[in-house]
Amino acid sequence: MLASGSADQTIHLWNPNTGKLKRTLTNRTGWTNPVAFSPDGEKLATGSSDRKVRMWNIQTGEYIDIPEEDARSVIAVAFSPDGQTLATSRANTTVQLWDVQTLLEPISTSQPDPVDAVDVNSDGIVNILDLVSVSSNFGKKGENIADVNGDGVVNIVDLVKVAGQMGTGAAAPAARPQTLEILTAADVQQWLTQAQYLDLTDDTSQRGILMLQQLLATLIPKDTSLLPNYPNPFNPETWIPYHLAAATDVRITIYAATGRVVRQLDLGHQSAGYYAEKSRAVYWDGRNALGEPVASGVYFYTLSAGDFSATRKMLILK
Repeated sequence: MLASGSADQTIHLWNPNTGKLKRTLTNRTGWTNPVAFSPDGEKLATGSSDRKVRMWNIQTGEYIDIPEEDARSVIAVAFSPDGQTLATSRANTTVQLWDVQTLLEPISTSQPDPVDAVDVNSDGIVNILDLVSVSSNFGKKGENIADVNGDGVVNIVDLVKVAGQMGTGAAAPAARPQTLEILTAADVQQWLTQAQYLDLTDDTSQRGILMLQQLLATLIPKDTSLLPNYPNPFNPETWIPYHLAAATDVRITIYAATGRVVRQLDLGHQSAGYYAEKSRAVYWDGRNALGEPVASGVYFYTLSAGDFSATRKMLILK
């Protein structure tokens, strides 16, 4: 017999020799994955998206829920060769062994590896996304996966401990496009400032602070620069990217080919960082200060950032 779990909240039992469906079990609370037969073929263990592990009677279609409370998804179920023990595993937390005859109490539990414990978003790796997950839960109290140190509140201590598992400090984390889009130098600087007020002397926290310092360095360009707009040529909108090596007031001025000012975009005081992604670059809708669409032709745009000034050319084609 072959068992398959499905997103339509069913479990199908098949004859593998003929390919015909023998029976359908209905799991009304979520898609089912994974599945495992007991050695005698009379029981089926399943894990589902409702985070429950169930034991099914193949003949009657009845099931019981294994009394396990956990907020992680079920990633594996397996029977021992004698069918007396069921192993269940949840994403990056624990593996538990259950007595199939009673299914009342686990007979043993393995504790999570420290690195797994700080994988806050349960994607199998400790990285910048976990830092963002912790920071988005700052101030929350009670049971929370982002409360890494288990003190009942999510705060900078948890974030530093996560950062401490991202590496040993031998190399700075790369400033990949995804990182630059979800994290700013101002975010990391704020975390470091908060950490400075705490007496974090353990090795993991010290590594975490070093990692945050290195991450901050990757998020601050060495030089202020104005980059080519994109798309170019364009109609009717474009994005103007730039880098800031230091915090300063920023303004973009758009000129016609004659030198006449078409539009001035005052962006205010901005932190050092990369402003290249669409979510952070300057957006121009191809209109002048009166809201009127400008004509086709060559235009110039100037970045004014403190003592820095640079100009580039762009083209509107209609």
